[in-house]
Amino acid sequence: MNPWTDLSRPPLRQAALARALTEGPDAAWRAIEVVARTGSTNADVTARARAGEPEGLVLAADHQAAGRGRLGRAWEAPPRAGLAVSVLLRPPVDPARWSWLPLLTGLAVVDALTRVCGLPAGLKWPNDVLVPEPVPGMPPEQGERRKVCGVLLEAVPGADGAPAAAVVGLGLNVDQERDELPVPTATSLRLAGAATLDRDTVLRACLRALAVRYRGWADADGDPRASGVGAAYREACLTLGQQVEVQLPGREPVRGVAEGIDDDGRLLVASAGGGQALAAGDVVHLHAPDPAG
Repeated sequence: MNPWTDLSRPPLRQAALARALTEGPDAAWRAIEVVARTGSTNADVTARARAGEPEGLVLAADHQAAGRGRLGRAWEAPPRAGLAVSVLLRPPVDPARWSWLPLLTGLAVVDALTRVCGLPAGLKWPNDVLVPEPVPGMPPEQGERRKVCGVLLEAVPGADGAPAAAVVGLGLNVDQERDELPVPTATSLRLAGAATLDRDTVLRACLRALAVRYRGWADADGDPRASGVGAAYREACLTLGQQVEVQLPGREPVRGVAEGIDDDGRLLVASAGGGQALAAGDVVHLHAPDPAG
């Protein structure tokens, strides 16, 4: 199907998005740009950051042809079926605390999908957003949870080599049918039964929620306790209490019970070999631990 004749998937409306997000005393962001097609919004914004672009630029693409995920994974969605957006941040916070940026971005997407889409969204550590697909005869929240959104953080060094900016990108499946999804474990807002599939509405909600979470965190000097981000993240995190396998690059997987998230955003796993605090890794939810032991 020619994407330019697919009236069921209209392009994002840059002028309306700019009015809603960049104007007035409560503007969420400094500037928003929409392009019809690009390779990677994160790569584009990273280049702008290196050239000195100020904080607050948002770049969204109707079609991202070479999207990047964690661990260098590539993905692509049909034109105008999802959201591919990147935001340029220059946090006035110790870079040691920037590890919270992808986590609070995932939390912001959960905030938005819960509010405007009516979905019981949650997080798989560190920042995959999961929503349940409906199962006939079962309450919506008991459906099979699948990934609907991923988040990627890229730090941009300054002239002295220290982090000078952060680019946060998110890819959100909105209108895809089953055969348009990249992997069997993914889903879309359409398949999850969202209250709206309007990409402008969903994007506005995500960007407003991100602005609120980011500013609260930055105003608290990146402290997850003082900002409330840590507590809110733990409440939304579906990984906690689960029996998990954490797959680590170049290491044997860690199996155990996900017991907590520490103040650095690390996953605390209790395993046969003792407790471990993991800063990165791919989590597989195995099953809930047996309370009888």
